[in-house]
Amino acid sequence: MHEGAPDEAAGRLVNDININNIRSVYPASGAHSMNVVIFGKGFGTARQVTLSGMAVAAIGVVLAGCLSAAAFAIGSWYSAQNGSGVPHSELASLTEELAAQQAAIATTRQETEDTLDALAIRIGQMNARVIRLDALGRRMTEMANLDDGEFDFDSDPALGGPEEPDPTGSAVAVPDVLSAMQELNDQLSDREAQLGVLESVLLNQNLNERVHPAGRPVKAGWMSSYFGRRTDPFTGKPANHTGVDFAGKEGAEVIAVADGVVTWSANRYGYGQLVEINHGNGYATRYAHNSQNLVSVGDEVKKGQTVALMGDTGRATGPNLHFEVLKNDTRVNPVQFIREGAE
Repeated sequence: MHEGAPDEAAGRLVNDININNIRSVYPASGAHSMNVVIFGKGFGTARQVTLSGMAVAAIGVVLAGCLSAAAFAIGSWYSAQNGSGVPHSELASLTEELAAQQAAIATTRQETEDTLDALAIRIGQMNARVIRLDALGRRMTEMANLDDGEFDFDSDPALGGPEEPDPTGSAVAVPDVLSAMQELNDQLSDREAQLGVLESVLLNQNLNERVHPAGRPVKAGWMSSYFGRRTDPFTGKPANHTGVDFAGKEGAEVIAVADGVVTWSANRYGYGQLVEINHGNGYATRYAHNSQNLVSVGDEVKKGQTVALMGDTGRATGPNLHFEVLKNDTRVNPVQFIREGAE
C-alpha cells in the first residue's frame, strides 16, 4: 500500500483485520477474562478487546452449534446422494420396480379371489344338481319298485381298491381342477338328461298302468250276466247287454278299476244312480244301479277307491252292479279288462 493513499487503506480495514494474538488473563479475584489483540493494516497500533468469561462461553456455544449444524447439513446431503453406497438413480429404479411388483401382486390376488368366487359358485351349482339327481333317483327307485337298500341315494357309494402312486406327482394345478370340474359338470348334465328320459318312461308306464281299466269293480260278488246278447229280464225278449252284472249284497262296496276323474254322479234313465269316470287315453267306465254314490263330478279317484255302494236303483231286479267299459265312446266287453286285473 502506498503512503499517499490513507483513505484507500481505511476502506479496506474490515477485510484486512487479522487476529494475531488472543490472550486469556486470570485476575487475582479468580474471574476469567480474555484479551483479544487485533492487528490490522488500517490500525496504527494494535487494539486490545477484553471479553468476560460469560461472553467467551456464549461465543464457544455459538461456534459449536454452527459447526454441528454445518456437519449435519453436509451429512444429510451426502446421505441423500449416496445413501448406503447406492446411487440415487439406482435407488429410484429400485423404487419403481418395487411399486410395479406390488401392483402385480395386488392384481394376482384379485384374480385369485375372482377365481375362488367363480369356483365357489360352480361348486354350489353342481351340488344343487347332485341333490336334484339324488331326489330323482329316489323317486325312480320307488317307481320301479326296487328293493330297499339296493340303491341308497342317502349315503355315499362304497369305494375301494389298492392305492397306486401317481407317477406324475400329487400336486394338482388350478387348470387341471377347472378342467375336471367342467368334465364332471358335463357328466352331470348327461346323466340328468338320461334320468329325466327314464323317469318319463317309467312315469308314463306307471301312469298307463294306473289309468288303464283292469280288475273287478267289486270287492265281493259274482258275475251274474255277461256282455252281448241275452234275454231281457223284464220283457223276456232278446236284447243287447252293454256291460256285465255283478250280483251281491245291498251296500257292498263298488270300487274304481283305474285312476281318473268323475264326469257323472247322479241318476240316469235305466241306470239308476250312476257314476262315470274318465281315465284318459279314450277310456271311461260306468258303475250303475248304486244305492248311494260316494263321489262327485270333478273328483279325482284312485284305482281301488270306493266310489259307490251296491243297490237296485234303475232298471234292476235286485242288488247288483252294472259295469261298462267305453273305448272312444264305444262300449266294449269288460271281461277282458277284468281278466287283466287277475293276471
